[in-house]
Formats: sequence, C-alpha cells, structure tokens
Amino acid sequence: MLLFTFFSTMNKLSQTLKGNINHSVCRWCFNSLSLDELCILAKEIGIKGIDLVGPKDWSILQKYGLESTMCNGAEISLEEGWNNKSFHPTLIKNYLDMIPLVAKTGYSNLICFSGNRKGLDDEMGLNNCAEGLSQIMHLAEKYNVCIIMELLNSKIDHPDYQCDRTKWAVRLAKKIDSPNFKLLYDIYHMQVDEGDVIRTIQESHEFIAHYHTAGVPGRHEIDDSQELNYPAIMRAIHATGFKGFVAQEFIPLQTDKAASLRAAISICDI
Repeated sequence: MLLFTFFSTMNKLSQTLKGNINHSVCRWCFNSLSLDELCILAKEIGIKGIDLVGPKDWSILQKYGLESTMCNGAEISLEEGWNNKSFHPTLIKNYLDMIPLVAKTGYSNLICFSGNRKGLDDEMGLNNCAEGLSQIMHLAEKYNVCIIMELLNSKIDHPDYQCDRTKWAVRLAKKIDSPNFKLLYDIYHMQVDEGDVIRTIQESHEFIAHYHTAGVPGRHEIDDSQELNYPAIMRAIHATGFKGFVAQEFIPLQTDKAASLRAAISICDI
C-alpha cells in the first residue's frame, strides 16, 4: 500500500531529537515491516541507523542515508563462537573477509559472539576467545573496524552463553588489549543476569562501544510496564561521554509497532 502511504505522509514529519543520544534500531525486532518501510520510519523519527544488517542489504540503508550501525554476517551463530577453537578457522576467515567490506562501505562496527560454554569453564573460554580474536585484530586496526562482542543473558534467553557477565567481558577486552575490540552492553540482558546497570556502565564504559535496549521482564516496550528506568540509564550513558549508538531491541507487543518505536526513542532521548 505504497509503503503505508509513506507512513501517513511521514506521520507528522520527523521528531525533533535533542542530539545527546545517537539512536538506532535492530532490524529483526521489526520484521513485520519491510526493510524499506523500517528505513522510512527510522528517517521519520530521526533514527540514524539500523543494527544487524548484513552486506546484501547495505544498499537499501544507503538509499535512505542510514548507517549499518552494527554490521553482522561474519559470525557463525550465537552458540558457535570464539570460545571454541574448532570454530576458529571458519571465524577467522569470515572476519578477515568481512572487515574490509565493512570499512569500504564506510561502516565501523562488526558484531561477534562468545558462543556457548559446552562444558568450558570461564577461564578456558576467555583464553580461547582471546587467542582467536587476536588473529583478526591487526586487520580490524588497519581498517579501523571495531569488533564488538555482545553480552547476552544465560538465565532466560540464551542458556549456556559464555559472555553473560560484564566482568568476564571486560577481562577479555583487557586481555585482547586492542582499541578495536569493544563490548555491546545489552541493557535488557544484563539486567536479567546481573542488574546494577548504571553502576556497571559507569565503571566499565571505556570498554563499551554500543548499547541495546528492551523492557524487563519480557523484552517488550520500554514503557512504564517494566522495571528499568531508561531515562536515568540514558543520562548515565551520556555522562560517560559516549558517542556511539543506542539501539532499540525490544519486541513490540502493541499493534502499532511504529508508535512503539517512536515512544521508545522519545523515552531515551534525554
């Protein structure tokens, strides 16, 4: 229907945002919209980019002047990651191939995952991750691409995932010791597994390059139906001098998903 009749003639045109937070949105949460429709909505709201979009769709983002704020496509899966040496040959090849593509397109963030423990203790998993990732960091540094490992909860959504605590992830970043390896601090996931969100951000912000949001419990809208105080969290992020992106990654329950996204951006636009 002509892209929702251009979202009702841009649905009151673009929101005026304050500029303290660089806003993004995760593609997979809005799969009921085509990527073109999501891009139009993002431009309308004032969102600067879309997370978790791979090379085949970068041209669509470019058509709308949007950035791929967290590129994907080099990973194997969430469960099969850098903590398992048997995956290193495939992962190293994938990332060495992908890093120049990301840079050539003008993007800078490329996601990675620890993988599931599968019996590995935290020390062995950390050492394996560091050993594998260290073999791609020279290229990441050459092309100024940041390899970013996501923190996920292992309590509810991703049982057995190894990178499920901020302290473990910070230890990994220190061991790799590269300005081009950072963390994706998923606020939802870390509230589920460890809580103490604002203090953790304050203490660990130098290792964090990207944030994701969602409501707790349930991973839905970040409104007053859930427990996290997102305006306070955004103020804490801004106070650290953060210049990266905060991406909405909630699964909307409301029928009007565009309204849910618009409301989330308004809540986070401190």
